[in-house]
Amino acid sequence: MRTEREPRQERSRATRARLLEAAVACLAERGAPGTTVGAVAERAGVSRGAAQHHFQTREDLFVAAFDSMADGLIEGLRRLMEDLPEGPGRVEAMVVLLFDVFSGTEFQAALQLWTGAASDPDLHPRVVPLEQRVGREAHRTAVEVLGADESVPGVRETVQATLDLARGLGLANLLTDDTARRHRIARQWAVMLGRELGRGPDA
Repeated sequence: MRTEREPRQERSRATRARLLEAAVACLAERGAPGTTVGAVAERAGVSRGAAQHHFQTREDLFVAAFDSMADGLIEGLRRLMEDLPEGPGRVEAMVVLLFDVFSGTEFQAALQLWTGAASDPDLHPRVVPLEQRVGREAHRTAVEVLGADESVPGVRETVQATLDLARGLGLANLLTDDTARRHRIARQWAVMLGRELGRGPDA
């Protein structure tokens, strides 16, 4: 039989999840300066006191939101990549998907947080390890999906360049919808990437 404490714990987890979701949305829309505990609490539909019960400081909320964001980004990327076609078109499909994921709301929120952390001495040392984890996991996922052999000179750098390009295009998408240009670049980059990996359009 469930104890009285179990529903209370479930409500607490649900409140925390709403706060993290609201923090990501606020970061993406308002940036770090405009994302306060009060604004996040209001968006999540909870009291400021309830928000501070879960996260004592704005920095604690930011770090938890980024951690949740990172997990969602990597898990979502892996899940989507499971459905990529085999054979012809796989490299292009992967690049388009990767570029789109790195232009979505979660990544936009991450960009805003990175910008804020760059000049925040309290936030910076807490965000850097999380950003590095996202980079490692994204690189590992791309290598697996592409079947890239990183023992071949230049392959590791080319895969990393793909991720760096995805981030740069995500930054360009902050101000305006850059989808059409991003997809054109993705198609051209896929040709170059496939050539480097020995997987041309007919591979």
